[in-house]
Formats: sequence, C-alpha cells, structure tokens
Amino acid sequence: MESLTLGFDRLQQQTLSPRLLRAVRLLQLSSLDFAQEVQTALDNNPFLENDENDDEISLDERTPSADTGSPFIDEKVPSTAVLGEHNASEFTDTADDASSAFEDEHENWQSDGFSGSNRSDNGERTWLEMRAMEDSLNDALCRQLGVLPLSSRDRTLAEAIVGSLDDDGYLRVELSEIARIVDLDPRPSMEELGVALSLVQSLEPAGVGARTVQECLRPQLSAIERDDLRELAGSIINDHLDALAAKDVSGLARELGRTAVEMQAVLAEIRRLDPRPGARYGAAHIQYVTPDVIVRKTRGRWTATLNPAVIPKVRLNRVYAEMFQRTRCAQHGELASHLQEARWTVSNVEQRFATILSVAQAIIGRQRHFLEYGSLAMKPLGLREIAEEVGVHESTVSRVTNNKFMATPLGVFELKYFFSRAMSTASGGECSATAIRGLIKDMIDDERPQAPLSDAEIARQLTRQGLVVARRTVTKYRQSMRIDAYERRRLVA
Repeated sequence: MESLTLGFDRLQQQTLSPRLLRAVRLLQLSSLDFAQEVQTALDNNPFLENDENDDEISLDERTPSADTGSPFIDEKVPSTAVLGEHNASEFTDTADDASSAFEDEHENWQSDGFSGSNRSDNGERTWLEMRAMEDSLNDALCRQLGVLPLSSRDRTLAEAIVGSLDDDGYLRVELSEIARIVDLDPRPSMEELGVALSLVQSLEPAGVGARTVQECLRPQLSAIERDDLRELAGSIINDHLDALAAKDVSGLARELGRTAVEMQAVLAEIRRLDPRPGARYGAAHIQYVTPDVIVRKTRGRWTATLNPAVIPKVRLNRVYAEMFQRTRCAQHGELASHLQEARWTVSNVEQRFATILSVAQAIIGRQRHFLEYGSLAMKPLGLREIAEEVGVHESTVSRVTNNKFMATPLGVFELKYFFSRAMSTASGGECSATAIRGLIKDMIDDERPQAPLSDAEIARQLTRQGLVVARRTVTKYRQSMRIDAYERRRLVA
C-alpha cells in the first residue's frame, strides 16, 4: 500500500514581477498605443499631471550632460532629448521598463456613432450626421446590377466578377478561377462567365472590368466628340500603345501619316480618358506614422534626436505628493498605491525613451554608410551587435525596434529595417539582404518596359556581379517590395 510523504525541494527560478511584466509589454508598444496608456494613467491617477510648462524649457536644459546627469530632472519628462556626443553608456539599462500615454481623441466621436447624441441643441443635424459616406467600387456596381432584370444565376456570376476586381477596376484573375469559387450547381461555363463579364463591363464607370489597358480605354472613346479624332484615338490605343506609353509623338505621326497638330489634338483627347476607373471610388486611407527618432547630420556626425511629438508631457504632482506624505497613515493604502504607480509611470517614460534613443544612436553608428549612400550601402546587422553596444539583452533590442520609426534624409524607416542577415559573396565578403533588394529594385527600374526581366534573369545578373542569389529568393524579395508583373508592364497590354 502506497503512503503519502511530504518533502521539500530547493530550486532556483527567475520570475518577473507584475510591474516588470507591464514594463516589458509597454516597451514594445507603438508611440500611439503608448500615449494612450499614459493618458489612461493621467485620467486615473491623482498624483500625475500634464507638464504644461514643458515647452518653456530651453533645449539646453533638456539635453543630458556630464554636469546635469539625467535629462529627466525633477521627475519631469522633457519634450525632447538629444544624445549628441554623449556615450550611450550614460543612459541606464532601460530594457524592461516603460509606461503609458495619450488617448486617441478620434475614438471619442467615433465610438458615439451617428446617434441622436450628435444632434445640436436645437435638434438640427450636425455635420457628423450629414457627412457623406465613402462609396466603394463594389457598392456602386452592385447597385447598378440591382436594377437590372437578371436571373439569380446571372446576378451571382456578375457579383462574383465585381468582387474579383482590384482597386483600379481591373479583373486580374482568370474566369476559370472565378468559376471554381462560385457556389453554383451546375458549375458555370466559360460562355456564361463571358456574358457576365460583358454585363459588368457595360456598367459605369466606363472601362470597369477590363483585363487590359485597351479594354479599359475602348469603352471611353465614345466621350470624344469629333469622329475623326475618335477613330484616330482608337487606332492608337489598339495598335500603337507602346509608342503612346513612350510619348513618341513624332513616331506616331510618321506611322499614322498625320501632322503634328493632329497628333497633339488626339493625344489631348486620350489624356482625358481614365486608365484607372476604379480609383475614384473609396480611396484607401493613408496610414501615417509619426517617427520616434529624427536623424540629422551635424558637424559631419550623424546624431539621433527624440521627436518631441511622441514624448508624453507627464510629471508627478508634487503638491499632492507632499500633502500625502505629511498625512500618510494606514487608512490611505489606496493613495499610497497610486503614488507608487505615478512614480513608476514617470520612471518608465524616462527609461523607455532613453532606451529608444540609445538603440537608435547605436544603429546609425553602424549604418552611417546607408545614410550617406542609400540602401546599396546597408551593412549586415544583428540584434546581438546592438545589444552588446548598448548593454541590454537582445530581446530588449527586439522590443525597442518593434513599431518604432526613424526619420532620415532618405525617408522614414522602421528600426527593424536596419537589421538584415549577412549573405556571402563570390569574393568571400558579406552583403546585407537590404542591399540586394536595392539592387533588384534598381534592375527593375532600369528594365525595358516592353521586356520586363524575369526573376531567373535577375538572379543571373546578380551572379555576374558576384552575388549568388537563388531565383526563389529574388521572387521573395520582389514580392516583399510589392512589385508585380502588372505594375511592371507600365500600360503595356
């Protein structure tokens, strides 16, 4: 018979406190998410307040130096901080500390919707209720189909084609592929799909549902009033699109036997046609990013500066803190917790941006040739190199570079953009994957529009330059740059 025994085992394991776990989570947040966290803390903690006088502090007072020590003096977070010529070791290890920030005011009215709360005091509709809703191409075409006398089968096929159009209004997929995904019994024939496509192409805007540029422009020729110009424009679109794309006016005039004046007139009519009829509907919202770090070259040296716009202006309310310290007792345990949390928040804000700044400075120190000469000069770089230079763990560098952006003279880049694995060259050296992507993009930019380079040909050209890159790697890099065959045709059918 088994008996129960009681024993003790000694073991060591590393655990993270709730505060440390929260700091690790905050460190990898984007500037907007971090600002929302800090704003939540400001709303809920009486010991925190906005630093309204922060803008009155001079830049020199907020710049770290050997005399002042930390740039965040008097528990106050500056609106900016410059690493300048100071060593990154002057900043403490901020690997696992960070905190919270401003609330996105856009969510306030968006969460209210267009209900009665948006009405003015006199009961009239506000601008939010009268704001026009953006119309998508899909909605516009489906409404037109809704008024046509179609059978349910024909309507299903037409709507399937409409749903397959891209943002420009083109049909980039084969009809056979649409036939496989449509849930109809029996399966639609190619003749039925051809009829449905013709139906879609008869809808407004003219040119929608086209598979080539010619198909898109032909239905729009009826907008040209003069018969002679309409006929000439049709001939150019059908048979001389290459010369039209190359803007070879004199060559077109010779081939068609027309004068320069006639060619200028017909080309002016063609320019009024729309090769992207779907682009006018439901324009995609551009996602803007606010850089966390700004890189400038001063006195021949590249330096990183924190962007003041992303640093929350938060500080400890000293009046409340001193009043609490004088009257502190056991009954005020909740206020004591709030005070401790406020100090953590201010400290986390300081340490978060000091870490971002030191990591950014280490990155530009390694990638200064990129800033001088572009992506072709990008060096291979790993997280470990930056972690060793800054004095933090690799996971900290990974969190710092997540959703953080750097503004440079060459553009705005995510910090992760500067890290890439090393690839061997034929001479025994190393080259970064970013530099190879830059070479591929240059080759595609310089290719002849009438004969785009295949991925295999690009791989062969890279091999001749001493870079052994597989064809599938070229395909992966090309797709990561969002370069496809349709874009590279450049209006060539």
